[in-house]
Amino acid sequence: MAAVGTWGFSQPSVERIRSLITAGGHATDAVEEAMAEVEDDPKTGLHIVGRGGFPNSGGVLECDAAIMEGITGRFGAVAALRGVGAPVRVARRVMDRSPHSLLVGEGAVAFAREQGFTIEPDDNMLSAHSAKAYQEFLEQKQSVSGHDTLGLIALDSMGNITVGVSTSGAPFKSPGRVGDSPLPGCGLYAEHMVGAAAATGDGDKIMCHCPSFHAVQLMKQGLSPNRACYTVLDDIIRRTAPDKCFEIGLIALNMKGEVGAASSVEFPYTFWIQGKDYVETSTQLPNSTEMEGTEKCDTCTVK
Repeated sequence: MAAVGTWGFSQPSVERIRSLITAGGHATDAVEEAMAEVEDDPKTGLHIVGRGGFPNSGGVLECDAAIMEGITGRFGAVAALRGVGAPVRVARRVMDRSPHSLLVGEGAVAFAREQGFTIEPDDNMLSAHSAKAYQEFLEQKQSVSGHDTLGLIALDSMGNITVGVSTSGAPFKSPGRVGDSPLPGCGLYAEHMVGAAAATGDGDKIMCHCPSFHAVQLMKQGLSPNRACYTVLDDIIRRTAPDKCFEIGLIALNMKGEVGAASSVEFPYTFWIQGKDYVETSTQLPNSTEMEGTEKCDTCTVK
């Protein structure tokens, strides 16, 4: 059993996953519950996730979320969804109850309503902080930086592996803009008997490289999660040039419960592995091509 999450604010989520899967819970239920708790908390909107996140240029909060199991074909996602505080719950319903895999905009809203979700007014979705930031954007064209997608991966005691991602997207984005997060292979990917990966960062650039799929395929070839993440980042840097690489953080977890990460920026992430009674936080420093001789064990990096 193991769990890993993007950014330092994922620690409560990884702790929640730990408590659920050690009690015998399924990885998918654990990821959904842990992610929904963060999404529906206006305070975590500061991290560009769910309720309280920054709206688009029209003042409307549009959220993207996805969930994927390692079992082939088990994927569900929503994009540009408005009015729902915990979009990952709608993504789960898409996976479980829809013949489709990805619903967007008004279609996602209609599906959510059909499934019994309350569609809240746009004003209810903003926090005082995000509403003020939007007003400053209108008056001064002052934007907010950050791409803090929440990504969570869980491996349960039955060998099920599930990955989920959630974001409210780039602050003050164009209405209808969708980044990498809800796209399989880009923002997330999982494969039974191999592992899973999730990405965070500049979604408009990340989606051009399918890093989560790449990382899982490298693990399938025998690479450790850490070396797989480094290899993916190294490949992206070679193609974009070191001085032009965009913001990207990548986490991965294999079926052995081994964790890995790589990033083009300083990137804190949290993880828990079976045998530990606490969640750990590690900070991945910006990487370039200096991956040779670096290998990640469960809780440390050794050269």
